[in-house]
Amino acid sequence: MKNLQRTLILGVSIVALAGCGADEIVSPGTSGDIIINNPTPSPTPTPTGGPTVTAAAGCPTIASTGGLTDAGTIDNTPTGSYRVCQLPTTFNVDDTLPYIAGLLYEIRDRVNVGTDQGFNSTGTDVTLTIEPGAILFAQGESFFVVNRGNEIQANGTATRPIIWTSRDNVLGVASDSSQAQWGGVVLLGRAPVSDCSDQTFNTAAAPNANPQCEQQLEGTTVATPFGGTDSADSSGSFTYNQIRFSGFELQQSNELQSLTTGGTGSGTVIENLLSFNSSDDGVEFFGGSVNVRDLAVIGASDDSLDVDSGAQANVENVLVVQRSGTGDSLIEFDSPDDLADGTPGNALPQSQLQVNGFTFIQRSSSSSQVVRARGGPALALTNGVIDLDSADDVCIRIDEQITLNAIIGFDSVLCDGVNRPVRGSSGVTDAEVQAVVDAGTNNNLVGTLTLTDTFINGSNETAVATFDATALSSFFTARTAIGVTDVFGDWTCNSSIIDFGSATGDCTSLPVY
Repeated sequence: MKNLQRTLILGVSIVALAGCGADEIVSPGTSGDIIINNPTPSPTPTPTGGPTVTAAAGCPTIASTGGLTDAGTIDNTPTGSYRVCQLPTTFNVDDTLPYIAGLLYEIRDRVNVGTDQGFNSTGTDVTLTIEPGAILFAQGESFFVVNRGNEIQANGTATRPIIWTSRDNVLGVASDSSQAQWGGVVLLGRAPVSDCSDQTFNTAAAPNANPQCEQQLEGTTVATPFGGTDSADSSGSFTYNQIRFSGFELQQSNELQSLTTGGTGSGTVIENLLSFNSSDDGVEFFGGSVNVRDLAVIGASDDSLDVDSGAQANVENVLVVQRSGTGDSLIEFDSPDDLADGTPGNALPQSQLQVNGFTFIQRSSSSSQVVRARGGPALALTNGVIDLDSADDVCIRIDEQITLNAIIGFDSVLCDGVNRPVRGSSGVTDAEVQAVVDAGTNNNLVGTLTLTDTFINGSNETAVATFDATALSSFFTARTAIGVTDVFGDWTCNSSIIDFGSATGDCTSLPVY
């Protein structure tokens, strides 16, 4: 995310974005044109081999106003025929989307769970439950948002994940290079954020300067704020989910990501999440208190993990694998450090990111560093493996003295750096960054890796002593080895980028149960 005015924007039309000023957005891509390698639409393939499904007889009855709209069937896809049930614009009462064989749920335009309940609200207004195995699809700028004060219970299982994907994926014409085919999933909550939309900020000198600090989901016809004072707020539970081919480009270099959180609290459960081929970031956390476990980001076209706006984020057991031709930093971590960018560097809360147990596979020729922190955020990296694409790439880059001073620490990190394993920038020298690395324990950024099957530890990784990160956060567990623990089974999908051996099948196809 290159624009340091940390205002999140999502739009339902390019017209809606036209009124935004130059400072106002959001999650720009790689500072140039994103090449979207979507295949030219072709006649719907005829199923050949393998199990197929038969379209469900009709749509189930739900409680929300308007119910589900029967949009007919999609026939003769590689996995069979499907009944299409279009979701209502808003789920306005507690509701459930059941799994039904041969049925798909369509996200059309913006779909809401509840309406915004306000900065000072408590409790939960609307809860939407999605059953394991359900498949939701969209196209173009359609996206799905859980508004502040509401919850989603989207909990798949280890063998039946919930899949969020594109219409092209349903038709069987998406490939391992496809991306930007629909918007993405957004979870909003009532936890603190630093980038107050009214430009009055809280600082150590004036911690209550803005007791109503919140951000806005820009570009929509209805005001959509997020943020609050409840760091333990819950936006629900989101486990065993795949989000494929997301990141529709709303305007040049401004795209959505697979999963976006805005002000979600630590009561929100996010585990066993796969982001596949997002055209922007894999996941992005705008403020809030975010805990994520068992995350796989595969093939993101910008940053794989982007954290900013005062987020307090703990991420454990994360695997990132880039595509060869696209992708920027695997971690981009920001706190604005200049009033000219909209938010002062001393705005509270200060962004904090702690990552424990990770394997980062850099493969993009467009990426020059794996980890980049700037603008004064507090960063901790523990028990990790970094596999660089080339000898000239950088393991860890730190921009500005304010960021160097805020580092929590690096411990038990192994990287195969060669020419420049660390980089200092904007007033920070390489030697200063290396001194911080050396102050940690069991770090080696010029090591030799022995990984097999892309991310499985070999003898050199196993030989590195682990660091006990439980003192950093009660969310963390004691690790028995550095790197990611292989929990990526049948809830993931397979591709030419990485083959998990998932019985659920390829990312370019839909599972048949």
